[in-house]
Amino acid sequence: MPEHDTQHDTGAAPLAFLELLARDAPAEEYERPELRGSATADRARLLALRVRSELEGRRRREAELTALFATAHDLAGVRDLDDVLRAIVQRARSLLGTEVAYMTINDPERGDTYMRVTEGSVSARFQQLRLGMGEGLGGLVAQTARPYVTDDYMRDERFLHTRNIDTGVGEEGLVAILGVPLMLGREVIGVLFAADRRPRVFDREQVALLASFAAHAAVAIDTARLLAETREAMAELEAANAIIRDRSAAIERSSEVHDRLTELVLRGGGVDDVAAAVSEVLDGDVEFVEGRRAPARAVERSRRDGHAVREGDAWVAAVSAGGELLGALVLRGHRELDPVDQRTLERAALVTSLLLLARRSAGEAEQRVRGELLDDLLDAADRDPRLLRERAARLGADLDTPHVVLAARQAGEHTGRRGERETTDRQRLWSAASHLAATRHGLAAARDGGTILLLPLRPGESAGDTARQVAAQLGAAVHLSVTVGASAPVPAPAADPAAVAAACAEARRCLETLSLLGRLGEGAAADDLGFLGLLLADSRDVDGFVRRTLGPVLEYDARRGTDLTGTLEAYFASGCSPARTKDVLHVHVNTVAQRLERVGRLLGDDWQCPDRALEVQLALRLYRMSAAVAR
Repeated sequence: MPEHDTQHDTGAAPLAFLELLARDAPAEEYERPELRGSATADRARLLALRVRSELEGRRRREAELTALFATAHDLAGVRDLDDVLRAIVQRARSLLGTEVAYMTINDPERGDTYMRVTEGSVSARFQQLRLGMGEGLGGLVAQTARPYVTDDYMRDERFLHTRNIDTGVGEEGLVAILGVPLMLGREVIGVLFAADRRPRVFDREQVALLASFAAHAAVAIDTARLLAETREAMAELEAANAIIRDRSAAIERSSEVHDRLTELVLRGGGVDDVAAAVSEVLDGDVEFVEGRRAPARAVERSRRDGHAVREGDAWVAAVSAGGELLGALVLRGHRELDPVDQRTLERAALVTSLLLLARRSAGEAEQRVRGELLDDLLDAADRDPRLLRERAARLGADLDTPHVVLAARQAGEHTGRRGERETTDRQRLWSAASHLAATRHGLAAARDGGTILLLPLRPGESAGDTARQVAAQLGAAVHLSVTVGASAPVPAPAADPAAVAAACAEARRCLETLSLLGRLGEGAAADDLGFLGLLLADSRDVDGFVRRTLGPVLEYDARRGTDLTGTLEAYFASGCSPARTKDVLHVHVNTVAQRLERVGRLLGDDWQCPDRALEVQLALRLYRMSAAVAR
């Protein structure tokens, strides 16, 4: 070969290899025949291949470091755990150049390990595999905490093969498998795998790289666990804080209601005031219900247990004292009630019972005082009027104004009912009468098994009107029919106590007459009983009876100059026969009929009924007698 050609070859080969390095040519191009042949060229080729290998290693390590840094960045960003684990598996598959990568996590409760993340897998059975400790390559890694690698899994006898695992691996078509443990301290929590569907040898650097990814995965899992525990602890702490806030608020409400109830008691508040205060504090509707209207079963449970109980959408707290049921506090608007608020309702029920007992004691004391004053009016006619007036004034009564005496009795008395029930009914009637007397500025007393009231007569109101009102009010209060007899008005009881005793006797006679007439549950005075009133009333007001019975006819005769009164007398004297009456009066029968029709319009259509007819005839006789005496 000429010297010129040798020099050309010696200088051209290194440049060619540099060009190949510069464009990152594949290793096959370094073996082209034109680049070989001389010692210099061969040495340049070897150096270029070495440089190329070094550059590839550096690029690979750079890619590995980049992937590891990216994984670390994912962890620092605290992304979703599944996203982080999936990214780790994807990067491991990409950098190791495998067809499949996957991760299993240990299950301490079941004592095995299961698939958590797969990348490149196509078999559903494989993606759902569970491996027992020591079974297969993964089970051995999880058991020994050491990495294992095989270039042909199915032929490798180092592993415990099971039908389940081999079937899954076979369906996936895996041959070469590398598995490294996921470690938290000294504890294995899972395994990270890289696998190919063809025989392959994994070198030490690849094992180390997969182990680095496994370490990141373990950190991600531990971080997620710590975050979950932290979130759970924060949630529990928040729940505890909420409970503390609720308890604090409940305690504050309890303290508030205690202060308010104490203030109510001290300033003499009533049951309704207690209910209103508790309604406001508990933010609900609280009502005091008397014993008969309270829900019986709930009240009985509350009395037995000593606590408020739920009844449907309401809470019921029994109000009782000394074994006697006084009623119940009913809270609506709270289906659920915490213990502090429940205790608040129970405390309000206790305060209510104390107020009721205090009110009852005060009421009973006032009733006794009112009863004693009425007893003195009835029994001691010689009492000093000045002292009577002073005692009445302290009770809010004015005994110098017209009053009416009333005798009251529930309809069940004297009908065969005896014993405790009758005594209880009398007590209730007396309590209701005493309350009515207090509200109307009068007096009431229990006497001789009955109830007597002395009430002021309201303007424009008759004794009969008062009797009817009292009968209705007492009947509604005791839920029984109450019959009331009234006396004629007493002008000034304090000035004439004897008149009160006489009026009391008259009221009792009127009461007995109502009972005999079967008019139970009604109220009336002697004036309302027609001619019987003449027998009952001490005044024997004949003119009043005549006026009440014949007044419209007498006024008509006086105003028109007619003689309807004489027609009535003739009609009754003729046996109520219009034909005979016309003979007595010497008028036509039609005239008699017209006069009687006029009487009917004046006295009412029932004037010929037996009772009314008897009263009309008696009034006619008394009228004639009075007229004769006057002459």
